Amino acid sequence: MLERFIERTLYASRWLLVPMYLCLAVVLIAFTLRFVMELWHLFDYALFGESEADLILAALALVDLTLVGSLVVMVMISGYENFVSRIELGENDEKLSWLGKLDSGTLKVKVAASIVAISSIHLLKSFMDADKVTNDKLMWLVIIHLTFVASAFLMGLLDKMTNGKPKP
Repeated sequence: MLERFIERTLYASRWLLVPMYLCLAVVLIAFTLRFVMELWHLFDYALFGESEADLILAALALVDLTLVGSLVVMVMISGYENFVSRIELGENDEKLSWLGKLDSGTLKVKVAASIVAISSIHLLKSFMDADKVTNDKLMWLVIIHLTFVASAFLMGLLDKMTNGKPKP
């Protein structure tokens, strides 16, 4: 009887994740606002900027924000579906192609790949501003980026190894 109560309580506690997923939607609003501000800067650089590099850096900032926003959506929706409850959509509702297909292992690999992409953009921005960045800082950015790449590769390899074997 006590064991059953504990198990039901633990299982029901997954609903404590819901406020966290809802707060991720608020984070997405913040990223959208920042995106609009960066878009304004992009047009400012396009019309009045001193160099093409400023315009490219502004465009990279937009790409970066979009990738982070996509990552938030992926974690929010697939996390909710993996750990809380299945999302029920009507027949006429749009359904994301990956909905219901991302388990927690695959989600981790996708998050790691997104982090590598975001890190790549930051590294590119630093290289484009290389005259303002010290060599030591560039070196550390490259080392950190390569660490992200290696981690994502190993996570993908582990996911493939565990998902590639037939389940008993």
